[in-house]
Amino acid sequence: MKTKISLFAMALCTFSLLAQNMNNVQMPEITRINSRKFINVPNIMGYKTLKCDFHMHTVFSDGQVWPTIRVDEAWQEGLDVIAITDHIENNPSKKFVSGDDNSSYEIAKPYAEKKGILLIKGAEITRAMTPGHFNALFLTNTNELDTPNYMNAFEAAKKQGAFIIWNHPGWKAQQPDTCKWWDIHTELLNKGMLHAVEVFNEQEYYPIAFDWCNEKGIAYTAASDIHGLVENLYDLSKNHRPMTLVLATENSESALKEALFAGRTIAWFGHFLAGKEDYLREFFKASIKISQISDKKVYRVVNVSDVPFILKSTDGTQFTIAAFSESTIEIPVSNKGDFEVVNLIIRSNKNLSVKFPF
Repeated sequence: MKTKISLFAMALCTFSLLAQNMNNVQMPEITRINSRKFINVPNIMGYKTLKCDFHMHTVFSDGQVWPTIRVDEAWQEGLDVIAITDHIENNPSKKFVSGDDNSSYEIAKPYAEKKGILLIKGAEITRAMTPGHFNALFLTNTNELDTPNYMNAFEAAKKQGAFIIWNHPGWKAQQPDTCKWWDIHTELLNKGMLHAVEVFNEQEYYPIAFDWCNEKGIAYTAASDIHGLVENLYDLSKNHRPMTLVLATENSESALKEALFAGRTIAWFGHFLAGKEDYLREFFKASIKISQISDKKVYRVVNVSDVPFILKSTDGTQFTIAAFSESTIEIPVSNKGDFEVVNLIIRSNKNLSVKFPF
């Protein structure tokens, strides 16, 4: 009798537990796995290649997301370094979001440390042409740049040791008919208040700006200038956001700052890399492994980077070495092996030349 009562009690308990579970059935299989993508780029010339985006916005200016979202996006996409550069002078969210020009950094900083993302304190000096818009990186107090006179803003940034980038120089809202370097930019350069130019912004490439970098000895950068969600603007299944590759001794703020002021950068946008010839040559050499299969000029080519390489020669031979893959390539016997890599840009009208086999 006791056994029957015990079994009945156990059955009631089991039924009760099942009934409770039916009120909350967890189905984690329908949610997205929170994982970090790897970006495969080689470390070259004894440096670590850092993947960086130095231009983005949050609700603390005219962006649409909270600062920690920028950290999550960067972590998921495989970036190493970001700078949140909210506008100092243009903040339509001011009446809805309290805080000052340092708030987006202060909110995102502890979360970035937790996620292993290096967050650089920055801001965007937002002025009409001339001089235009500029990002100042490595700031200590952004509020000090909030001043009516733009030259005072630049001087405050310089006093804080800032690295200053001219943003989207060919943006049609400010230069509708041209992409011009003005006298004020020469003045800023000579005063040590201009260190880089965005040769690519969001979805725009400015070839003439690339030549300015070569002529004036300043750094090339590429940036997303993202305001909404990154995945809403870029098809991340096929591509990546625009970014600046920085060749630094290590992943730290001091090493990054040294590398930027030294101009060790490569702009990466779409399938294109733009930068100094020696950097791009070393990048290409470190990415490609080649071996000959037969004496009929058939080769096995392995690309260990996420950059495809598109090659062509004057005799019309053209082929693509796909990103992060192995290919078999046959070169015509008559071909002398002189190629240009058409997506590696060393001048606005010149691409990297290579000799095949590499």
